Amino acid sequence: MEQLVHDAARRARTAAAVLAVTTRADKDAALEAMADAVLAATDEILAANAGDVEAARSRGTEGHLIDRLSLDAGRVAAFAEGMRDVAGLPDPVGEVVRGSTLANGLQMQQVRVPMGVIGIIYEARPNVTADAAAICLKSGNAVLLRGSSSAARSNAAIIDVLRAALVSVGLPADAVQIIPADDRSSAEHLMRARGLVDLVIPRGGAGLIRTVVEQSTVPVIETGVGNCHVYVDADADLDMALAIVLNSKTHRTSVCNSAESLLVHKAVADEFVPRVVAALQEAGVTVHGDEVFRAADRAVVAATEDDYATEYLSLDISAHVVESIDEAIAHIRQFSSGHTEAIVTSSLASSRRFTTGVDSAAVMVNASTRFTDGGEFGFGAEIGISTQKLHARGPMGLPEMTTTTYVIVGSGHVR
Repeated sequence: MEQLVHDAARRARTAAAVLAVTTRADKDAALEAMADAVLAATDEILAANAGDVEAARSRGTEGHLIDRLSLDAGRVAAFAEGMRDVAGLPDPVGEVVRGSTLANGLQMQQVRVPMGVIGIIYEARPNVTADAAAICLKSGNAVLLRGSSSAARSNAAIIDVLRAALVSVGLPADAVQIIPADDRSSAEHLMRARGLVDLVIPRGGAGLIRTVVEQSTVPVIETGVGNCHVYVDADADLDMALAIVLNSKTHRTSVCNSAESLLVHKAVADEFVPRVVAALQEAGVTVHGDEVFRAADRAVVAATEDDYATEYLSLDISAHVVESIDEAIAHIRQFSSGHTEAIVTSSLASSRRFTTGVDSAAVMVNASTRFTDGGEFGFGAEIGISTQKLHARGPMGLPEMTTTTYVIVGSGHVR
């Protein structure tokens, strides 16, 4: 297996050298061809996905994982449209980050260039296969995709379509490759292929991410789990707060930008807590709350510290009443995964205190946590949402898949 992974990485390096000098027009043409090919192959992709879903259900896979695995015609069309969106975005390669003429007359520019070969290790979601291929191609990178065995049929069907589309426009098929998922060691060899692979990105549950971060010898961008909070401030519009809480929690529970924790300022607790508990329960959500929330409804489950730290990915939410905005910030700093936090408030001072006080990749003011998404931010598709602080943080689009080179131009300068 090690030889297989290393051979794929070498082919990817050859393809990456071609992509590094491919024009934007040619890359965009490839993305359009890939989108067309995916749509044309919708029936084949859905048939392969149906086999994956059936097998997952027979193994007793949890509901939120089934949701992530499942495709329908709408989801296939969405990731095809994501490819077109990426084609419409500016090419980051060649962008001048900064530049100047030095005192000695040398002209210096810091220019964006591709990373090279990017390995992506991910679970369940077949849409990641298409999204990652599109973003890596547009940013001039070759990609090695190691999905989960649960999505093997779906991923293989999508990859076959994408590779054929690349060939049809004269680009190397090996710009997009899949690493077998039927052998666990393939992921280990990918994340230890230092010198052949330039970057590894894990995308999945906490266990997968932790394993890659701890075991990889290739540099890693960590995409984190999402224990996201909504804080309802003393100066909140409570109708707005109710709508934001419900959307953040119930719009789609199986994703990392779904809210898992609710904090309410004591000044509005008497009015808001009964309303939000009733609305959440009507939506099928189980509330795990403190004594104030439990007093509002006997069906509220007593919350523990484990609840406050949990990414449920289900119709569950932890809930707590705080004495002040500072207590809310302290609670978030203790339990948050650093993904997305939201405040609902009409106070400019409170919004500033919150946005500067919490330490997360994204902070929403009077908006749902569900907006932390590359597509919603105008990035097209996304590789993932980084919760670390080096190189990239938040939704990772095209610029985050590049590094930089300093280009220095002289006229016979010697030192």
